[in-house]
Amino acid sequence: MPMRIASAPFAPIAAAALLAVALAACTSSTSLVTKRTQGYEISDSAMQQIRVGQSQQLVTLVLGSPQSTNTFGDQTAWYFVQTKVAQTSFGLNTSLERTVLAIYFDKNKKVVDKAVYTAADGKVVAVESRRTPSYGEDRTFIDQILQSF
Repeated sequence: MPMRIASAPFAPIAAAALLAVALAACTSSTSLVTKRTQGYEISDSAMQQIRVGQSQQLVTLVLGSPQSTNTFGDQTAWYFVQTKVAQTSFGLNTSLERTVLAIYFDKNKKVVDKAVYTAADGKVVAVESRRTPSYGEDRTFIDQILQSF
């Protein structure tokens, strides 16, 4: 009994699948990049709700707990950091924008001031790459073994 190949009814489906694969390969490279926010999502409406004279409890209700705090003297500062990041499909992260909302409190835990800092407000700090000299000799493992004989 001869075998029949029923290819005629499936030809349009195969052509559509081939076209879909070809069009998927032609998409732009921006589809490989995902933009997301790390840290807090600082909205304009939340920042407008924070006013001088409000308590720490009210700030906590509006913004949540701070990412970082700092105490100097009898004053306290709370920091909320928002970082917008672009991440490629290959795991490469690029920081696009960083915003820091700082809220300053007095000794009575009332808001004294608030400030918004961006990367333009920061300063580049040079990291020292020199090594601190150690006393004695830097010997390898094999040198140490040979010295013991």
